[in-house]
Amino acid sequence: MMPARDIAQLPHASAPRGLRLGMDMVRVEDVQASIARFGERFVERLFSPAEQADALCVPAHRAERLAARFAAKEAAIKAFGLSEAGVSWRELEVRCDERGACRLRLHGRAAALAGRDEAPLSLSHSRGHAIAVVLA
Repeated sequence: MMPARDIAQLPHASAPRGLRLGMDMVRVEDVQASIARFGERFVERLFSPAEQADALCVPAHRAERLAARFAAKEAAIKAFGLSEAGVSWRELEVRCDERGACRLRLHGRAAALAGRDEAPLSLSHSRGHAIAVVLA
């Protein structure tokens, strides 16, 4: 076995400079409760029209799909260090291609502060929780 000091010198031993990861997990029932309490105003404030339409493509899984998108937005805020930047929730948008692969799109102030308009994203959800990971 290699001594720790030798492992640390290997090229793959550390993350590339500036690479950041954001992760968040959301309880689906919390999103359901917010929809019940605030109605469509909650959905329209946080999610773009495309995100809303995507969540409705499987009505039985709407809350799960919105929870995953909310987790993605939170993960992006962490990855890009935007918690104090005053960006709008809708400036962070989950977009999926025809195969279902998702990417995070950044708009407006979020894109300007992050220095990019897109980021890799991984989403997963079950009946109880949704999780997202964003690479910045």
